[in-house]
Amino acid sequence: MFATVRVYEGSRELLDALVENESEVRRVIDGIDGFKAYYLIGTPDGAASVSVFEDEAGATESNRAAAAWIAENLPQLQVAAPKVSAGEVAIQF
Repeated sequence: MFATVRVYEGSRELLDALVENESEVRRVIDGIDGFKAYYLIGTPDGAASVSVFEDEAGATESNRAAAAWIAENLPQLQVAAPKVSAGEVAIQF
């Protein structure tokens, strides 16, 4: 399994917008081959997301799809690019 963590700093509005558009976010991420799980976390300075996929290709596509969806649907927020970390899941339970 492969996971991607995206940290969006400086925009609590992004968290609110993603929650308001949960069904659309679900459709985008859930539609990617190999989807396993998605978590959106409110942080003191913004938001973070964790996406889990069967393989690296799914995780890579989720980064592209997330950026495209935010740019297309939330341009008024002018969200800075997230800090992205991705890698193979080492422990799962």
